[in-house]
Amino acid sequence: MALSELHLALIGAGTAGVLLVWGYNVWQDRKHRKTAERIFSGGAGDAMEAAPAPAPELAPDAERQEPTLGEGAVEDGISSAPEPAVEHVESAAARPTPTSDLAAESDDQPSGGIDDIADLTLRFSAAAPIAAPIVYSVQRGWAGDISKPVSWLARGGDGGRWRPIMADDEGGYREWAVGVQLVDRRGPLGEGELAAFVAGVQALAQQTGAALDALPDLDEIAANANALDQFCAAVDIQFVLHVVDATGGTFAGTKLRGLAEAAGLALEADGLFHARDEAGGELFSLGNLGSEGFNAESLRTMATHGLTFSLDVPRASDGRAAFEKMLGAARQIAGALNGVLVDAQRAPLADAMIAAIRAKTVELQQRMRDGGIDPGSPRALRLFS
Repeated sequence: MALSELHLALIGAGTAGVLLVWGYNVWQDRKHRKTAERIFSGGAGDAMEAAPAPAPELAPDAERQEPTLGEGAVEDGISSAPEPAVEHVESAAARPTPTSDLAAESDDQPSGGIDDIADLTLRFSAAAPIAAPIVYSVQRGWAGDISKPVSWLARGGDGGRWRPIMADDEGGYREWAVGVQLVDRRGPLGEGELAAFVAGVQALAQQTGAALDALPDLDEIAANANALDQFCAAVDIQFVLHVVDATGGTFAGTKLRGLAEAAGLALEADGLFHARDEAGGELFSLGNLGSEGFNAESLRTMATHGLTFSLDVPRASDGRAAFEKMLGAARQIAGALNGVLVDAQRAPLADAMIAAIRAKTVELQQRMRDGGIDPGSPRALRLFS
């Protein structure tokens, strides 16, 4: 029987459909195989979404990508910048600068003040005390244009201890030190801001009749800041896991607060539950899988499709212990809600994946220590903020 044009068209469409389905299955198979290879080769781990984007080519005012938890990061797995040598971090502080000199002379340098790796510090002194209100009045003209924190220290000029100087200080001091943070999660301090900082301190010293110590080479400082930023970007990863309803339903918000508190977490103003150590340092956080944050009022009526547990590796002092606590809390809450622990693709979390993430956490934190940045320390909290 002769085939009509309609028959031929239907046969062709059917053949094309079969080929399309076959091609899609091959593509999916290759995609999942590549993801597994990235994870277990040590460059990735995606039961938990992770996040920094690859470090960008660093222009003077470039911004480092903050760890993200978006779907793009989920599909691509953990990505990080190429691993720089540890000496890159050391070089940011090893060359002589006023900062290292200050650290050597100060027996009680305040926590959260000027840091010999995180900051560039300039010093100036005068024969007579300079009133703190004058210093703050003059610096308002330029400090507000700098995107990184600026910190002030001073002492009486008799070799005493340095002390942090705040805006409401009424004292007068002969010796001053001012530091600007070089790096945070937005990237390194731009060359324009670096020049503005130095010019501002020079003008302040001139207006107050103070003598400014020798200035560092700004090109060298900018290079050190870029190297420090690249190192930080390479270890700046968050691991995230999810709890979803086993039947595809939702969790009632009325149950969540009690379960979270029973697992050792407390609801905070940022809309997340946080688990903290005895010193107040964050271990991990628990948030809504959706976009809405938690608060006491919304939990009374909320129904959510899932929960997200997050470990910020650089900011936890003991990443392995924090991960174990997070995993235990996630399992405890999942059991109470008839939920299941899943990875970014909503597949049940496998033991092999848990082991890979645990090992990666330990590796990243050791690299930080080798570079002079203790995880969870004041230095780390500033650089990874």
